[in-house]
Amino acid sequence: MTTILEASAGTVPAEFEKLDDRFDGIRGDARLERLWTGGRWLEGPVYSPAGRYLLFSDIPNDRILRWDETSYQTSVFREPAGNTNGHTLDEQGRLISCEHGNRRVTRTGHDGRIRVLADNWDGKRLNSPNDVVVGPDGAVWFTDPAYGIDSDYEGFKGEIETDGCHVYRISPDGKVSRVADDFARPNGLAFSNDRSMLYITDTEEATIRVFTVEGDRLSGGELFAECGNGAFDGIRLDDQGRIWGSAADGVHVYHPDGSLLGKLLVPETVSNLTFGGPKRNRLFLTATTSLYSLHTTVTGGPQPYDAR
Repeated sequence: MTTILEASAGTVPAEFEKLDDRFDGIRGDARLERLWTGGRWLEGPVYSPAGRYLLFSDIPNDRILRWDETSYQTSVFREPAGNTNGHTLDEQGRLISCEHGNRRVTRTGHDGRIRVLADNWDGKRLNSPNDVVVGPDGAVWFTDPAYGIDSDYEGFKGEIETDGCHVYRISPDGKVSRVADDFARPNGLAFSNDRSMLYITDTEEATIRVFTVEGDRLSGGELFAECGNGAFDGIRLDDQGRIWGSAADGVHVYHPDGSLLGKLLVPETVSNLTFGGPKRNRLFLTATTSLYSLHTTVTGGPQPYDAR
């Protein structure tokens, strides 16, 4: 039986801060919609265009929630959920999830069956997979900080077995390889629209770095941006290649040249974000206890399932 959670809709003013003239025209509704509130630490929003719903994680409460775009109702999608954090969809529209509590990356098939894609590297258990993206060849790239094993709050307290917090790639044949090993706490990640670059945040360093993608490897890793308020967490790109990064005061928007164009100010710390809706011009934000959305004048970048 589906459990419908009490509706907690409302609106708050949408405040924009322009820092560069190129931010002109990047706007949206005058008010943020608060679609639901009542979580402890919300994360991992992913929009399903086929189902017209959004899935997002409530990590400490160990559940995945589902917000329906047609009814505005929020319900429990999965509970318990392995203290799931980040999600994405693959080229077939299947759900890929990072599970803090179970220390693994999984794929949920269209029949609801859950398959483990990775739970170890070189025989050692992963820390607590955090965020995930799918490449053009179907490979799954994910970050593995230790937030889920630091304490029992977002998972289960445990030891790091992999000698640090790193970034990994799961090839289409299932092989897990380490692709970056010089992060303190890698977190959010997003491909450039042409899939030639990969942006990765480091929450401990409060930075975004950018790598060149060379097949199954990464090179470079130059500093792209430093966060001026809190730390970057989740990131997404719009269809013009601008980088939208979650921060303590809202969402920071960067030009591909690294310039901070402006901010969308939000009354709660934003953990993650994604573009969705029929036109992909609706920005969804998970922000501490609440799920927000804003119809914008931009659209999100391409997704793996677009090619099908």
